[in-house]
Amino acid sequence: MGIGGTALANLIIVLIIGIAVGLAFNRYARSWLSRLGNTRKSDITTSLVGIAGAFIGFHLGVVLSLAASPLVLYIAAAIGAAVVVWFWRGR
Repeated sequence: MGIGGTALANLIIVLIIGIAVGLAFNRYARSWLSRLGNTRKSDITTSLVGIAGAFIGFHLGVVLSLAASPLVLYIAAAIGAAVVVWFWRGR
């Protein structure tokens, strides 16, 4: 697999990680807005914030040279997505 195929695979995997973390937080974690009433953030918005966090985590892993294997970068992407969604939701 060439460099282009690897980059495309990384992009797709990071997108999936961000969407999964965003949806998980939207479904299973209560936000400060839900405690105020019936207000609820949409799945799309939370997924987009999760994607942004996944990209931040992935690229911080690359900058910090955590690239012992791609799995480490994907774990960093999941952690980054969780942290960004956590702070965005006001926790």
